[in-house]
Amino acid sequence: MDITIAYQRTLQKYHLKYLALYHALREGILTGSLASGTRLPSSRDLAVMYGISRGSVKEAYDMLLAEGYVNSVVGRGTFVMEQTVMLPDESRIDLQNQNPPIAKQIAPALSAWGQRIMQLEKERVLYSTPVFATDRDDANLPLISFQADEVVLEGSSQIAWKSALAAAGKDLQKPSDDSAPAPVNGDQWLREAICQHVGRTRGITATPDQVVLCSGSMEAITLLTQLLIHEQDNIVLENPCYSGIYRAVTASGGRIRAAELDQQGLIPQDWDAKLLFVTPGRQFPTGAVLPLARRQHILQWATSKGAWIIEDDYDSEFRWAGRPIEPLKALDRAECVIYVGSFSKSMFSSLRLGYAILPVELAQALTAAKRLYDPLPPARLEQRALARFMMRGDYVRHLRRMTRIYRLRYDVFQHEIQPLSELFHWHQTDCGLHAYAIWKHGSAQYHHFLQTARFYGVTWRDAADYQLTPGPPSACFNFAHLTEQQIIEGVKRLRQAWDSIKHSITELS
Repeated sequence: MDITIAYQRTLQKYHLKYLALYHALREGILTGSLASGTRLPSSRDLAVMYGISRGSVKEAYDMLLAEGYVNSVVGRGTFVMEQTVMLPDESRIDLQNQNPPIAKQIAPALSAWGQRIMQLEKERVLYSTPVFATDRDDANLPLISFQADEVVLEGSSQIAWKSALAAAGKDLQKPSDDSAPAPVNGDQWLREAICQHVGRTRGITATPDQVVLCSGSMEAITLLTQLLIHEQDNIVLENPCYSGIYRAVTASGGRIRAAELDQQGLIPQDWDAKLLFVTPGRQFPTGAVLPLARRQHILQWATSKGAWIIEDDYDSEFRWAGRPIEPLKALDRAECVIYVGSFSKSMFSSLRLGYAILPVELAQALTAAKRLYDPLPPARLEQRALARFMMRGDYVRHLRRMTRIYRLRYDVFQHEIQPLSELFHWHQTDCGLHAYAIWKHGSAQYHHFLQTARFYGVTWRDAADYQLTPGPPSACFNFAHLTEQQIIEGVKRLRQAWDSIKHSITELS
Protein backbone atom coordinates (compact mmCIF):
# COMPACT_ATOMS: atom_id res chain seq x y z
CA MET A 1 0.00 0.00 0.00
CA ASP A 2 1.05 3.63 -0.56
CA ILE A 3 1.16 6.13 2.29
CA THR A 4 1.93 9.85 2.38
CA ILE A 5 4.09 11.21 5.20
CA ALA A 6 6.06 14.43 5.79
CA TYR A 7 9.41 12.79 5.05
CA GLN A 8 11.03 15.67 3.15
CA ARG A 9 10.23 18.17 5.91
CA THR A 10 11.61 15.95 8.68
CA LEU A 11 14.69 15.19 6.56
CA GLN A 12 15.56 18.91 6.56
CA LYS A 13 15.61 18.86 10.37
CA TYR A 14 17.09 15.44 11.19
CA HIS A 15 19.33 14.89 8.12
CA LEU A 16 19.80 11.15 8.71
CA LYS A 17 17.31 9.28 6.56
CA TYR A 18 16.28 6.64 9.08
CA LEU A 19 15.72 9.31 11.79
CA ALA A 20 13.72 11.51 9.42
CA LEU A 21 11.59 8.51 8.40
CA TYR A 22 10.99 7.60 12.05
CA HIS A 23 9.76 11.12 12.87
CA ALA A 24 7.60 11.35 9.74
CA LEU A 25 5.89 8.03 10.53
CA ARG A 26 5.55 8.96 14.22
CA GLU A 27 3.95 12.28 13.25
CA GLY A 28 1.47 10.49 10.99
CA ILE A 29 0.52 8.11 13.79
CA LEU A 30 0.14 10.87 16.41
CA THR A 31 -1.93 13.10 14.15
CA GLY A 32 -4.16 10.23 13.03
CA SER A 33 -3.32 10.30 9.34
CA LEU A 34 -2.01 6.76 9.83
CA ALA A 35 -4.99 5.29 11.64
CA SER A 36 -5.01 2.46 14.14
CA GLY A 37 -4.63 -0.90 12.43
CA THR A 38 -3.12 0.57 9.26
CA ARG A 39 -0.73 -1.87 7.61
CA LEU A 40 2.51 -0.08 6.80
CA PRO A 41 4.36 -0.84 3.56
CA SER A 42 7.07 -3.47 3.59
CA SER A 43 10.61 -2.24 4.07
CA ARG A 44 11.30 -2.91 0.39
CA ASP A 45 8.25 -0.95 -0.83
CA LEU A 46 8.82 2.01 1.52
CA ALA A 47 12.49 2.15 0.53
CA VAL A 48 11.49 2.37 -3.14
CA MET A 49 8.84 5.00 -2.41
CA TYR A 50 11.27 7.43 -0.74
CA GLY A 51 14.54 6.45 -2.39
CA ILE A 52 16.26 5.17 0.73
CA SER A 53 17.85 1.90 1.77
CA ARG A 54 15.93 -1.00 3.31
CA GLY A 55 18.30 -0.79 6.28
CA SER A 56 17.11 2.77 7.01
CA VAL A 57 13.48 1.65 6.85
CA LYS A 58 14.11 -1.32 9.13
CA GLU A 59 15.88 0.92 11.67
CA ALA A 60 12.96 3.38 11.67
CA TYR A 61 10.48 0.52 12.11
CA ASP A 62 12.53 -0.89 14.98
CA MET A 63 12.43 2.49 16.76
CA LEU A 64 8.65 2.72 16.34
CA LEU A 65 8.30 -0.85 17.60
CA ALA A 66 10.45 -0.10 20.68
CA GLU A 67 8.20 2.86 21.56
CA GLY A 68 4.97 0.92 21.06
CA TYR A 69 3.70 2.84 18.03
CA VAL A 70 3.56 -0.24 15.80
CA ASN A 71 3.35 -4.00 16.08
CA SER A 72 5.14 -6.46 13.81
CA VAL A 73 3.45 -9.76 12.95
CA VAL A 74 5.63 -12.39 11.26
CA GLY A 75 4.28 -13.22 7.82
CA ARG A 76 1.70 -10.42 7.90
CA GLY A 77 3.58 -7.13 8.21
CA THR A 78 3.83 -4.06 10.44
CA PHE A 79 0.67 -2.43 11.80
CA VAL A 80 -0.14 0.79 13.67
CA MET A 81 -0.99 -0.13 17.26
CA GLU A 82 -4.51 0.32 18.64
CA GLN A 83 -3.49 2.27 21.74
CA THR A 84 -2.03 5.11 19.68
CA VAL A 85 -5.59 6.28 18.92
CA MET A 86 -6.54 9.04 21.35
CA LEU A 87 -10.31 8.59 21.05
CA PRO A 88 -12.38 5.40 20.59
CA ASP A 89 -14.11 4.65 17.32
CA GLU A 90 -17.58 6.07 18.03
CA SER A 91 -19.32 4.20 15.23
CA ARG A 92 -18.08 0.86 16.61
CA ILE A 93 -19.28 1.77 20.11
CA ASP A 94 -22.66 2.76 18.73
CA LEU A 95 -23.08 -0.59 16.97
CA GLN A 96 -22.11 -2.51 20.07
CA ASN A 97 -24.52 -0.55 22.26
CA GLN A 98 -27.29 -0.56 19.61
CA ASN A 99 -27.69 3.17 20.22
CA PRO A 100 -28.21 5.83 17.55
CA PRO A 101 -25.07 7.78 16.59
CA ILE A 102 -24.23 10.70 18.82
CA ALA A 103 -23.11 13.89 17.14
CA LYS A 104 -19.46 14.63 17.80
CA GLN A 105 -19.00 17.58 20.12
CA ILE A 106 -17.20 20.52 18.56
CA ALA A 107 -14.20 21.50 20.61
CA PRO A 108 -14.33 25.10 21.85
CA ALA A 109 -12.07 27.47 19.95
CA LEU A 110 -8.90 28.46 21.78
CA SER A 111 -7.72 32.04 22.02
CA ALA A 112 -4.82 33.16 19.86
CA TRP A 113 -2.55 32.61 22.88
CA GLY A 114 -4.01 29.12 23.42
CA GLN A 115 -3.52 28.20 19.77
CA ARG A 116 0.11 29.32 19.88
CA ILE A 117 0.66 27.31 23.06
CA MET A 118 -0.74 24.16 21.46
CA GLN A 119 1.31 24.67 18.30
CA LEU A 120 4.47 24.96 20.42
CA GLU A 121 3.48 21.80 22.28
CA LYS A 122 2.97 19.89 19.03
CA GLU A 123 6.41 20.95 17.87
CA ARG A 124 7.90 19.87 21.17
CA VAL A 125 6.33 16.41 20.93
CA LEU A 126 6.94 15.82 17.24
CA TYR A 127 10.55 16.95 17.18
CA SER A 128 11.80 15.57 20.45
CA THR A 129 14.48 12.94 19.87
CA PRO A 130 14.17 10.04 22.32
CA VAL A 131 17.01 7.95 23.72
CA PHE A 132 16.39 4.24 23.21
CA ALA A 133 17.75 1.81 25.76
CA THR A 134 17.41 -0.91 23.12
CA ASP A 135 20.02 0.83 20.98
CA ARG A 136 22.71 0.33 23.60
CA ASP A 137 25.46 -2.23 23.41
CA ASP A 138 25.05 -3.22 27.07
CA ALA A 139 21.76 -2.30 28.72
CA ASN A 140 23.28 -3.10 32.12
CA LEU A 141 26.00 -0.46 31.65
CA PRO A 142 24.98 2.73 33.50
CA LEU A 143 24.14 5.56 31.13
CA ILE A 144 26.47 8.55 31.44
CA SER A 145 24.59 11.67 30.44
CA PHE A 146 26.28 14.94 29.59
CA GLN A 147 22.74 15.98 28.69
CA ALA A 148 21.23 16.06 32.19
CA ASP A 149 21.71 19.23 34.21
CA GLU A 150 20.54 18.08 37.62
CA VAL A 151 22.49 19.83 40.38
CA VAL A 152 22.41 18.58 43.99
CA LEU A 153 23.70 19.82 47.33
CA GLU A 154 26.82 18.06 48.51
CA GLY A 155 28.72 17.71 51.80
CA SER A 156 28.61 20.54 54.32
CA SER A 157 26.18 22.53 52.16
CA GLN A 158 23.59 19.80 52.59
CA ILE A 159 24.00 19.84 56.37
CA ALA A 160 23.67 23.64 56.50
CA TRP A 161 20.56 23.52 54.30
CA LYS A 162 18.85 20.98 56.56
CA SER A 163 19.56 23.24 59.52
CA ALA A 164 18.09 26.23 57.68
CA LEU A 165 14.97 24.22 56.79
CA ALA A 166 14.45 23.25 60.43
CA ALA A 167 14.83 26.86 61.59
CA ALA A 168 12.46 28.08 58.85
CA GLY A 169 9.84 25.56 59.92
CA LYS A 170 9.94 26.97 63.45
CA ASP A 171 9.70 30.53 62.10
CA LEU A 172 6.56 29.84 60.10
CA GLN A 173 4.85 27.97 62.95
CA LYS A 174 5.19 30.85 65.39
CA PRO A 175 1.94 32.71 66.06
CA SER A 176 1.87 36.16 64.47
CA ASP A 177 -0.03 39.31 65.37
CA ASP A 178 0.03 40.30 61.70
CA SER A 179 -3.18 39.14 60.00
CA ALA A 180 -2.00 40.18 56.52
CA PRO A 181 -1.52 37.29 54.06
CA ALA A 182 1.95 36.27 52.95
CA PRO A 183 3.21 38.66 50.25
CA VAL A 184 2.74 37.41 46.69
CA ASN A 185 6.10 38.87 45.68
CA GLY A 186 7.87 36.57 48.14
CA ASP A 187 9.33 36.28 51.62
CA GLN A 188 10.52 39.67 52.90
CA TRP A 189 13.63 38.16 54.50
CA LEU A 190 14.64 36.47 51.26
CA ARG A 191 14.11 39.60 49.18
CA GLU A 192 16.32 41.50 51.60
CA ALA A 193 18.96 38.75 51.44
CA ILE A 194 18.91 38.84 47.63
CA CYS A 195 19.42 42.60 47.62
CA GLN A 196 22.42 42.25 49.93
CA HIS A 197 23.88 39.42 47.86
CA VAL A 198 23.60 41.07 44.43
CA GLY A 199 24.86 44.34 45.89
CA ARG A 200 27.97 42.66 47.29
CA THR A 201 28.71 40.23 44.45
CA ARG A 202 27.19 41.85 41.34
CA GLY A 203 27.28 45.59 42.09
CA ILE A 204 23.50 45.92 41.75
CA THR A 205 21.72 48.44 43.98
CA ALA A 206 18.16 47.29 44.72
CA THR A 207 15.51 47.45 47.42
CA PRO A 208 13.21 44.58 48.48
CA ASP A 209 10.19 46.18 46.78
CA GLN A 210 12.05 45.85 43.46
CA VAL A 211 12.42 42.08 43.89
CA VAL A 212 9.73 39.60 42.85
CA LEU A 213 10.21 35.90 43.65
CA CYS A 214 8.89 33.31 41.20
CA SER A 215 8.79 29.54 40.79
CA GLY A 216 11.99 29.51 38.76
CA SER A 217 13.41 32.07 36.36
CA MET A 218 11.22 30.85 33.47
CA GLU A 219 8.05 31.82 35.33
CA ALA A 220 9.44 35.34 35.70
CA ILE A 221 10.40 35.46 32.02
CA THR A 222 7.04 34.10 30.84
CA LEU A 223 5.05 36.58 32.93
CA LEU A 224 7.25 39.44 31.73
CA THR A 225 6.62 38.51 28.08
CA GLN A 226 2.88 38.63 28.77
CA LEU A 227 3.22 42.03 30.44
CA LEU A 228 5.53 43.68 27.91
CA ILE A 229 4.81 42.20 24.48
CA HIS A 230 2.01 43.38 22.20
CA GLU A 231 0.88 41.27 19.26
CA GLN A 232 3.46 41.43 16.45
CA ASP A 233 6.02 43.42 18.48
CA ASN A 234 9.58 42.88 17.30
CA ILE A 235 11.56 41.04 19.98
CA VAL A 236 15.32 40.49 19.72
CA LEU A 237 16.74 37.12 20.82
CA GLU A 238 20.32 35.94 20.71
CA ASN A 239 20.91 33.21 18.14
CA PRO A 240 21.35 30.61 19.57
CA CYS A 241 19.45 31.08 22.82
CA TYR A 242 17.56 29.11 25.45
CA SER A 243 14.52 27.52 23.79
CA GLY A 244 12.23 28.37 26.72
CA ILE A 245 12.63 32.08 25.95
CA TYR A 246 11.76 31.47 22.30
CA ARG A 247 8.59 29.64 23.35
CA ALA A 248 7.55 32.33 25.83
CA VAL A 249 7.97 35.11 23.26
CA THR A 250 6.19 33.13 20.54
CA ALA A 251 3.26 32.31 22.84
CA SER A 252 2.87 36.00 23.68
CA GLY A 253 2.60 36.93 20.00
CA GLY A 254 6.02 38.53 19.55
CA ARG A 255 7.86 38.54 16.23
CA ILE A 256 11.32 37.13 16.84
CA ARG A 257 14.35 38.87 15.38
CA ALA A 258 17.43 36.66 15.60
CA ALA A 259 20.54 38.61 16.64
CA GLU A 260 23.94 37.47 15.39
CA LEU A 261 26.74 36.42 17.73
CA ASP A 262 30.49 36.20 17.44
CA GLN A 263 33.25 35.06 19.81
CA GLN A 264 32.43 38.02 22.09
CA GLY A 265 28.70 37.37 22.21
CA LEU A 266 25.84 39.53 20.93
CA ILE A 267 26.68 41.97 18.11
CA PRO A 268 24.83 45.24 18.86
CA GLN A 269 22.61 46.63 16.09
CA ASP A 270 20.09 49.44 15.77
CA TRP A 271 17.19 47.02 16.12
CA ASP A 272 13.63 48.18 15.50
CA ALA A 273 12.33 46.38 18.58
CA LYS A 274 10.71 46.93 21.96
CA LEU A 275 12.46 44.19 23.93
CA LEU A 276 15.84 42.44 23.98
CA PHE A 277 16.72 39.20 25.79
CA VAL A 278 20.43 38.86 26.51
CA THR A 279 22.82 36.73 28.59
CA PRO A 280 25.86 39.05 28.84
CA GLY A 281 27.65 37.40 31.78
CA ARG A 282 27.80 34.03 30.00
CA GLN A 283 25.93 33.74 26.74
CA PHE A 284 23.69 30.70 26.57
CA PRO A 285 24.73 28.30 25.22
CA THR A 286 28.06 29.48 23.73
CA GLY A 287 29.55 30.84 26.99
CA ALA A 288 30.78 34.09 25.37
CA VAL A 289 31.23 37.07 27.72
CA LEU A 290 29.92 40.40 26.40
CA PRO A 291 32.61 43.12 26.53
CA LEU A 292 31.98 46.37 28.39
CA ALA A 293 31.83 48.44 25.20
CA ARG A 294 29.04 46.25 23.80
CA ARG A 295 27.12 46.34 27.06
CA GLN A 296 27.25 50.13 27.00
CA HIS A 297 26.17 50.13 23.35
CA ILE A 298 23.14 47.97 24.18
CA LEU A 299 22.15 50.26 27.05
CA GLN A 300 22.35 53.29 24.74
CA TRP A 301 20.19 51.48 22.20
CA ALA A 302 17.52 50.70 24.81
CA THR A 303 17.48 54.30 26.03
CA SER A 304 17.14 55.73 22.52
CA LYS A 305 14.37 53.27 21.54
CA GLY A 306 12.49 53.28 24.85
CA ALA A 307 13.01 49.52 24.92
CA TRP A 308 13.36 46.99 27.71
CA ILE A 309 16.29 44.65 28.23
CA ILE A 310 15.78 41.36 30.09
CA GLU A 311 19.14 40.18 31.40
CA ASP A 312 19.18 36.48 32.23
CA ASP A 313 22.08 35.78 34.62
CA TYR A 314 21.49 32.03 34.69
CA ASP A 315 24.72 30.43 35.99
CA SER A 316 27.55 32.96 36.25
CA GLU A 317 27.74 32.52 40.06
CA PHE A 318 30.39 29.86 39.45
CA ARG A 319 33.39 31.76 38.09
CA TRP A 320 36.82 30.20 38.60
CA ALA A 321 39.05 32.58 36.65
CA GLY A 322 39.17 36.35 36.14
CA ARG A 323 37.12 38.95 37.93
CA PRO A 324 33.31 38.87 38.10
CA ILE A 325 31.63 40.45 35.08
CA GLU A 326 29.61 43.57 35.87
CA PRO A 327 26.03 42.91 34.77
CA LEU A 328 24.00 45.28 32.63
CA LYS A 329 21.77 46.00 35.61
CA ALA A 330 24.71 47.47 37.53
CA LEU A 331 25.43 49.83 34.60
CA ASP A 332 21.80 50.77 34.01
CA ARG A 333 20.98 54.40 34.81
CA ALA A 334 17.75 54.65 32.81
CA GLU A 335 15.99 51.75 34.58
CA CYS A 336 15.51 49.87 31.33
CA VAL A 337 17.12 46.57 32.49
CA ILE A 338 15.22 43.73 34.16
CA TYR A 339 17.62 41.37 35.91
CA VAL A 340 16.52 37.72 36.22
CA GLY A 341 18.32 35.21 38.44
CA SER A 342 17.75 31.68 39.71
CA PHE A 343 18.70 29.41 42.60
CA SER A 344 17.96 26.20 40.68
CA LYS A 345 21.55 25.99 39.42
CA SER A 346 23.40 27.65 42.28
CA MET A 347 21.64 25.49 44.92
CA PHE A 348 19.90 22.38 43.56
CA SER A 349 17.62 21.71 40.61
CA SER A 350 14.44 20.87 42.52
CA LEU A 351 14.56 24.21 44.35
CA ARG A 352 12.29 26.04 41.95
CA LEU A 353 13.03 29.59 43.03
CA GLY A 354 13.92 32.44 40.72
CA TYR A 355 13.62 36.18 40.97
CA ALA A 356 13.44 39.38 38.95
CA ILE A 357 14.87 42.77 39.95
CA LEU A 358 13.06 45.56 38.15
CA PRO A 359 11.72 49.12 38.57
CA VAL A 360 9.12 49.44 41.33
CA GLU A 361 6.20 50.16 38.97
CA LEU A 362 6.97 47.11 36.85
CA ALA A 363 7.56 45.04 39.98
CA GLN A 364 4.01 45.90 41.02
CA ALA A 365 2.67 44.82 37.62
CA LEU A 366 4.64 41.55 37.78
CA THR A 367 3.30 40.90 41.28
CA ALA A 368 -0.26 41.51 40.08
CA ALA A 369 0.24 39.09 37.18
CA LYS A 370 1.73 36.51 39.50
CA ARG A 371 -1.26 36.86 41.84
CA LEU A 372 -3.50 35.50 39.06
CA TYR A 373 -1.48 32.26 38.97
CA ASP A 374 -0.40 32.03 42.63
CA PRO A 375 -2.73 33.96 44.97
CA LEU A 376 -0.67 32.50 47.82
CA PRO A 377 3.12 32.39 47.39
CA PRO A 378 4.44 28.85 46.84
CA ALA A 379 7.41 27.28 48.62
CA ARG A 380 7.16 29.51 51.69
CA LEU A 381 9.22 27.07 53.74
CA GLU A 382 11.99 26.95 51.12
CA GLN A 383 11.92 30.73 50.72
CA ARG A 384 12.42 31.32 54.44
CA ALA A 385 15.05 28.56 54.64
CA LEU A 386 16.99 30.11 51.76
CA ALA A 387 16.80 33.51 53.46
CA ARG A 388 18.36 32.03 56.59
CA PHE A 389 20.91 30.10 54.51
CA MET A 390 22.01 33.35 52.85
CA MET A 391 21.94 35.58 55.94
CA ARG A 392 24.10 33.13 57.92
CA GLY A 393 26.75 33.20 55.19
CA ASP A 394 26.15 29.57 54.19
CA TYR A 395 25.23 30.51 50.62
CA VAL A 396 28.52 32.30 49.97
CA ARG A 397 30.48 29.42 51.50
CA HIS A 398 28.49 26.99 49.35
CA LEU A 399 29.28 28.96 46.18
CA ARG A 400 32.99 29.04 46.98
CA ARG A 401 33.09 25.32 47.69
CA MET A 402 31.14 24.31 44.61
CA THR A 403 33.16 26.66 42.40
CA ARG A 404 36.30 24.75 43.38
CA ILE A 405 34.60 21.41 42.72
CA TYR A 406 33.19 22.48 39.34
CA ARG A 407 36.57 23.89 38.31
CA LEU A 408 38.19 20.50 38.98
CA ARG A 409 35.48 18.70 37.02
CA TYR A 410 35.81 21.12 34.11
CA ASP A 411 39.59 20.66 34.06
CA VAL A 412 39.17 16.88 33.97
CA PHE A 413 36.65 17.17 31.13
CA GLN A 414 38.91 19.49 29.12
CA HIS A 415 41.91 17.18 29.60
CA GLU A 416 40.03 14.03 28.64
CA ILE A 417 38.33 15.54 25.60
CA GLN A 418 41.58 16.59 23.88
CA PRO A 419 41.85 13.41 21.76
CA LEU A 420 38.50 14.39 20.21
CA SER A 421 39.66 17.86 19.17
CA GLU A 422 39.45 16.70 15.55
CA LEU A 423 35.66 16.52 15.98
CA PHE A 424 34.70 19.70 17.85
CA HIS A 425 35.80 23.30 18.09
CA TRP A 426 35.54 24.02 21.81
CA HIS A 427 34.48 27.38 23.23
CA GLN A 428 36.72 27.98 26.24
CA THR A 429 35.01 29.17 29.42
CA ASP A 430 35.98 30.33 32.88
CA CYS A 431 32.62 29.78 34.58
CA GLY A 432 29.35 27.88 34.37
CA LEU A 433 28.17 24.30 34.37
CA HIS A 434 28.48 23.20 30.74
CA ALA A 435 30.92 23.27 27.82
CA TYR A 436 29.84 24.27 24.30
CA ALA A 437 31.35 23.01 21.06
CA ILE A 438 30.75 23.34 17.31
CA TRP A 439 31.08 20.21 15.17
CA LYS A 440 33.86 20.41 12.60
CA HIS A 441 32.36 18.06 10.00
CA GLY A 442 29.11 17.60 8.13
CA SER A 443 25.62 17.28 9.57
CA ALA A 444 25.21 13.64 8.53
CA GLN A 445 28.45 12.69 10.28
CA TYR A 446 27.37 14.52 13.43
CA HIS A 447 24.04 12.71 13.69
CA HIS A 448 25.73 9.38 12.97
CA PHE A 449 28.19 10.02 15.80
CA LEU A 450 25.32 11.12 18.09
CA GLN A 451 23.44 7.86 17.51
CA THR A 452 26.59 5.74 17.83
CA ALA A 453 27.49 7.40 21.14
CA ARG A 454 24.04 6.53 22.48
CA PHE A 455 24.71 2.96 21.50
CA TYR A 456 27.82 3.11 23.70
CA GLY A 457 25.83 4.52 26.64
CA VAL A 458 26.76 8.20 26.58
CA THR A 459 24.64 11.22 25.60
CA TRP A 460 24.95 14.98 25.32
CA ARG A 461 22.56 17.81 24.55
CA ASP A 462 22.14 18.59 20.86
CA ALA A 463 22.39 22.40 20.69
CA ALA A 464 20.23 22.47 17.54
CA ASP A 465 17.35 22.94 20.00
CA TYR A 466 18.71 26.43 20.72
CA GLN A 467 19.21 27.62 17.14
CA LEU A 468 16.67 30.11 15.79
CA THR A 469 17.96 29.68 12.23
CA PRO A 470 19.81 26.76 10.61
CA GLY A 471 23.46 26.57 11.60
CA PRO A 472 26.32 24.12 11.93
CA PRO A 473 25.80 21.17 14.30
CA SER A 474 26.78 22.00 17.88
CA ALA A 475 26.63 20.41 21.30
CA CYS A 476 26.40 21.19 25.01
CA PHE A 477 28.17 18.95 27.51
CA ASN A 478 26.90 19.38 31.07
CA PHE A 479 29.60 18.19 33.47
CA ALA A 480 28.77 19.69 36.89
CA HIS A 481 26.49 16.85 38.02
CA LEU A 482 29.05 14.12 37.20
CA THR A 483 31.91 12.85 39.33
CA GLU A 484 35.44 13.01 37.93
CA GLN A 485 35.39 9.26 37.34
CA GLN A 486 32.07 9.49 35.47
CA ILE A 487 33.50 12.25 33.28
CA ILE A 488 36.54 10.12 32.46
CA GLU A 489 34.37 7.11 31.65
CA GLY A 490 31.94 9.19 29.58
CA VAL A 491 34.67 10.69 27.41
CA LYS A 492 36.23 7.23 27.05
CA ARG A 493 32.94 6.00 25.59
CA LEU A 494 32.86 8.98 23.22
CA ARG A 495 36.30 8.00 21.96
CA GLN A 496 35.19 4.39 21.56
CA ALA A 497 32.12 5.51 19.60
CA TRP A 498 34.23 7.64 17.29
CA ASP A 499 36.84 4.92 16.78
CA SER A 500 34.09 2.52 15.72
CA ILE A 501 32.87 4.76 12.86
CA LYS A 502 35.67 7.12 11.85
CA HIS A 503 36.94 4.90 9.03
CA SER A 504 33.51 4.62 7.41
CA ILE A 505 32.23 8.12 8.18
CA THR A 506 33.26 9.45 4.76
CA GLU A 507 30.43 7.42 3.24
CA LEU A 508 27.99 9.90 4.78
CA SER A 509 29.58 12.92 3.09
